[in-house]
Amino acid sequence: MKKVQVVISNQFNPYLNLAVETYLTDHQEEGVVTMYLWKNERTVVIGLNQNPFSECDVKRLNEEGGHLMRRRTGGGAVYHDLGNLNFSFIADKNDYDVRKQQSVIQEALKTFGLEAEISGRNDLLCQGRKFSGNAFFNGTDNNLHHGTILIKTDGEMMQRYLTVNKAKLQKHGVKSVASRVVNLSELADVTSENIVEPLIQAFEKVYGMKAVCVDFETLADLDEVKETVSRISSHDYLYGKWEHFHAVKKAQFPWGNVEVGFDMDENTHEIKNLVIATDSLNTEIADICNDIFGMLDFKI
Repeated sequence: MKKVQVVISNQFNPYLNLAVETYLTDHQEEGVVTMYLWKNERTVVIGLNQNPFSECDVKRLNEEGGHLMRRRTGGGAVYHDLGNLNFSFIADKNDYDVRKQQSVIQEALKTFGLEAEISGRNDLLCQGRKFSGNAFFNGTDNNLHHGTILIKTDGEMMQRYLTVNKAKLQKHGVKSVASRVVNLSELADVTSENIVEPLIQAFEKVYGMKAVCVDFETLADLDEVKETVSRISSHDYLYGKWEHFHAVKKAQFPWGNVEVGFDMDENTHEIKNLVIATDSLNTEIADICNDIFGMLDFKI
């Protein structure tokens, strides 16, 4: 490893923040580990393969000035506001280590007298309650691990925009689902501002070297970043293949929830178009299913 670097966004535009993350992931040089910290204003973030109309109240979100963002990783929908902080770790395949990266969060929380534990593959817990969900992307040269740290997220707004999965409610109950999530500000004097320096110090401690600071504005001004902003904020990218599907079937599996959306010819009953949505962490699941279904002729 040659160096570690820190990038801190000073903007709350979700598309710009994601575009910078994309650029860092696609262009970072070998032997460098990056920690990128960023915040979004009133944003519902869905996984790469999710149906936005199932995950949130799209109409209400848009009417009230919120944003819908589709990330390049899998997993479920989350809500971002200025009361939480998002992190991204980017490293080449030799230096990428999810447990090591998660330990940076754990180390930073010790500053506030909090002990965090890793649960499963993608959750971080404090006092038995989830405060961070993580997702992952494997690129050609570099890998990405990012997540949200709930610090003082507006729970009412979260419930206002997100559509809670009915299967999860049936399995755990409304109170159980709510009780499994916690804002860190409920447990200690943590804010989305005062946690930044402890995160940088923890990053340097875990990796054993001083971090180099990279200017966010310089990255944001790159033509490639601007082009990415335009693409990922477009109506087609966010809603395109789900906007005109009238029939949706749902199923639940151990690795995630699945929706099958389709249009059907009224006369022949043949399926004309079919698309798969899932909150699986594996982003290739939907493509595999679509390829399989695409080779078959369906009639109902």
